[in-house]
Amino acid sequence: MTSQALPISTTETTSSTTTTPTLTTLRTFLTRLFSSLRTTLSHRRPWLELVDRTAFSRPLSLSDATTRVRKNFSYFKINYLTILAIVLAFSLLSHPFSLLTLLSLVAAWLGLYTFRPSDQPLVVLGRTMSNREVLGILVLVTVIVVFLTSVGSLIITAVLVGVGIVCVHGAFRDPEDLFMDDQDTAGSTGLFSFIGGPSVGSNVIPLV
Repeated sequence: MTSQALPISTTETTSSTTTTPTLTTLRTFLTRLFSSLRTTLSHRRPWLELVDRTAFSRPLSLSDATTRVRKNFSYFKINYLTILAIVLAFSLLSHPFSLLTLLSLVAAWLGLYTFRPSDQPLVVLGRTMSNREVLGILVLVTVIVVFLTSVGSLIITAVLVGVGIVCVHGAFRDPEDLFMDDQDTAGSTGLFSFIGGPSVGSNVIPLV
């Protein structure tokens, strides 16, 4: 008497196979992101040098102030960008709804475009979405969120405040004691240079 073979479900195996590359991609992304951050921040100037009170003086003219801002930005570039990031982060943290909206938008980009496997197109209501359509929808949603909600005005205000701080500091900080050197803070593998979109594939993942 022969025993009847029982059917074996492959759902778990397929799910595991799909999840593993995604987790690997996410892990690689985070590793490169933190590595890029460490490399970039390693080029910042000492903060005490930035706030050295003996180096502050009133600019002689608008042209002198412009020259100072340009030289100081070249020297304190990473410090200034850090200040901008701090101002932006403080503004978002003080407005939880805008922060949640922005995080949701970022999550949509990462989940539907950046980390989506290249051989697994998106399906919405039984229709396969091409990469161009997904990108177009994400861009449209981004424009709506940024320009038709408080997120856009909050980000613009924070950036303007940060730029104002940088310009005031740059105009009054005398750069004569600074020694300029060539620093490749970004390079060909700067922040987010490794972010790319998926290519068209054959397998299909339904959107739940």
